[in-house]
Amino acid sequence: MLNKFIVIAALLLPACFAHAHEYKAGELEIAHPWSQELPPNAPTVAAYFIIHNGGKTADRLLSVDSPIASKAELHEHVMQGDLMKMQQVPNVAIPAGGNVTFAPMAYHVMLMNPTDRSLLTDGKRFPLTMHFEKAGDVTVEVAVQKKPPQDMPEHAHAQ
Repeated sequence: MLNKFIVIAALLLPACFAHAHEYKAGELEIAHPWSQELPPNAPTVAAYFIIHNGGKTADRLLSVDSPIASKAELHEHVMQGDLMKMQQVPNVAIPAGGNVTFAPMAYHVMLMNPTDRSLLTDGKRFPLTMHFEKAGDVTVEVAVQKKPPQDMPEHAHAQ
């Protein structure tokens, strides 16, 4: 009888973690990857998340890719004079003991020319692989939502 409970608990354990929507790669923790649902003809889609580096050395997000887009780039928003401008960045430093928030009007992942639009509707998820200098590769599931999470800052970078 006890063996049946152990088997049931072991089968349910991955489901509990799947709902947490957090991922780990080495000393890095990636929390709540998400994207906002877009109109059907949008030429790009952005992905957001928070990376926490619990380690004693910095790491670097070198690149990203996803099977749902022909190209993926790391971007940031910067003020130039009176204008907010979006620009591609070659990589993003993740400071030791710090956080980097990918959010609207801050760092974000820009996915160009989405190829599988069926995954870009509310409630769906799509894979995104992040390539880190030290922590290696980690694939996360990006949750598509109608609205941004309530606890997501409007704009932020390293903290």
